[in-house]
Amino acid sequence: MKFIKLSLVAVLAANSAFAGGDIEPVVAPVVEEVMSNTTIAGKLTGYYYTDDSVDLFDKRSSQLGTAATLDVTHKFTKNIAMNFTAVGFANAMNDHDIGFFEGERSGAFMNVANITASFADTTVILGRQLLDTPMLGSFDWLLAPSGFEAYTVANSSIENLTLVGSYVRTMRANNTGNDFVNLTDIGDGNNWTLGAAYDNKSLNGSVWYYNVDAGDYTQVYVDAGYDFGVAKVDAQYVYTDKTNEEESNALGIKASATLGAFNLMAAYVNVADNTVGYVERDALYTSSWNTMTSNSIGDAFKVEAGTEFASVTASASYAYYEYDNGIGSEDGHEIDVILGYNITTAIDVNAVYTNTDYGDCAGDINALEIYANYKF
Repeated sequence: MKFIKLSLVAVLAANSAFAGGDIEPVVAPVVEEVMSNTTIAGKLTGYYYTDDSVDLFDKRSSQLGTAATLDVTHKFTKNIAMNFTAVGFANAMNDHDIGFFEGERSGAFMNVANITASFADTTVILGRQLLDTPMLGSFDWLLAPSGFEAYTVANSSIENLTLVGSYVRTMRANNTGNDFVNLTDIGDGNNWTLGAAYDNKSLNGSVWYYNVDAGDYTQVYVDAGYDFGVAKVDAQYVYTDKTNEEESNALGIKASATLGAFNLMAAYVNVADNTVGYVERDALYTSSWNTMTSNSIGDAFKVEAGTEFASVTASASYAYYEYDNGIGSEDGHEIDVILGYNITTAIDVNAVYTNTDYGDCAGDINALEIYANYKF
């Protein structure tokens, strides 16, 4: 939704003109230009979480959080813009076993604050931003996604091909509060990625290289997929070279198809020798709402079905994780049931039920998450 936003000079001039005097009235085209160059949007979020670590709906194992997100973009020219996303949050319940969302009762932070410039087929983003790569990216859960301070360059001069490079300075991990951690102070201090992604609708693929000094590893990620019409098949491979640790190799395959009103998916991933490195986001095909496959050595598989009826989106999935690296080598699993309903184009309500066993001999955990968004 667009809102009128005048510059301070325009506001002062307009007020003086109304008060009388020798100042000429503001020329309308200047105001119209400022109005059209600034957009403001946002959302209000309410998020309720409960699990049976004590008992479902018990206040000791529940939390209710609220957040207001404000997105502001101002275009200086056709090709240069400034972007801001401010997030304010508050927890409505006390700090019991679950703790506070974002680690404290209330707070606020700038999750995005950058300059974006586009020249022909090249875009440059400088400052705080959301990142979107397979194994390093913004993880969106609870009140706000992960944020990064980075320098990103993307080019799409070649048809169907996008080249991307990002150098990351700081990170605000998901659900960690107001502070951005300076990654350049960890290890050798260089954290960056280079990638290329190709997509011509039927055939798609990408290759990424990660240098993550903050995690003491380098990594190569490759994926490819082909849409046969009746079904789509994807494959991925991830090689992680960890300093002073054994290397990790992960191989995955996924098949998806639409049968009547249902979207079906089945995936298999094998993680060998060591866990897979990732920063906030794990794109391995068998990852679930709570479980990152990268943390489980061994075999993993996942099946999922989704549909939409009466304006309600619904999906159900089951995933198995071998957890060869777990306590007592106990297997794990996750069951997810996810429902979503758009009351209007601006209001949505969602519910997520999960049953998760992390292979740690602690048994499974049942959790229910209910959240609603009002977008403006």
